[in-house]
Amino acid sequence: MEKVKVKSFKIKLIISTIICAMASGVVVNAKIKNSNVIEINDKNEMKSIPLQKCEIKKQADLEKRWKIGYDQFFEGEYAKAIATENQVLKEDSKFYKAYAVKGIALAYNGDFKGSMQQIDNSLKLKPNYGYARFNKALAYELYGYYAEAIEWYENDLEVEKSEWTYYGIASIYGRKGDINNTVKYLKLAIAINPNIKNEAKNEKDFENVKQYNQFKFLIEK
Repeated sequence: MEKVKVKSFKIKLIISTIICAMASGVVVNAKIKNSNVIEINDKNEMKSIPLQKCEIKKQADLEKRWKIGYDQFFEGEYAKAIATENQVLKEDSKFYKAYAVKGIALAYNGDFKGSMQQIDNSLKLKPNYGYARFNKALAYELYGYYAEAIEWYENDLEVEKSEWTYYGIASIYGRKGDINNTVKYLKLAIAINPNIKNEAKNEKDFENVKQYNQFKFLIEK
């Protein structure tokens, strides 16, 4: 049984490498030379190609497509972002970054349950992926689950110190009218990125604390 599995795996490797070779305009008699190299017969010339090259090219292509979906999300094209990340996941079901983008796009597209499922898929594959933790917090915040949102923003801070994570916590406390915690976390955000002040000036989430001198001093100094 093990021999059958090894043979099947080698066949898959040959097929994968042939596909890479064809994409480069090479045709295409191939055989395994050893566990790390496949020989490609380019008409009259034998070429030894490391197996890793094909995988590196595949991952680079997936990264490019994932980034397209990421950009589509930030442009507000949520349905397109979901479709793009679905294509990535069809090619590689373990591409954890695609689940994170698909999840937050689903949240903004009105599907909270589906959003959480996709973000959790990302976190199952990479528990310390900061962007997935952040997106889970953001999705909770978007749907009004503020306690859960703060918990997941704090979880994100365990793996990355992002100004937007601190800003997210500050904005939740701003809605609650909690001036002390709003200023506390907004200060941390501004310390990383002073341009946060410009965002805070026009942020609706701070309407309940804008009258306080602590807030005015923080964003105007």
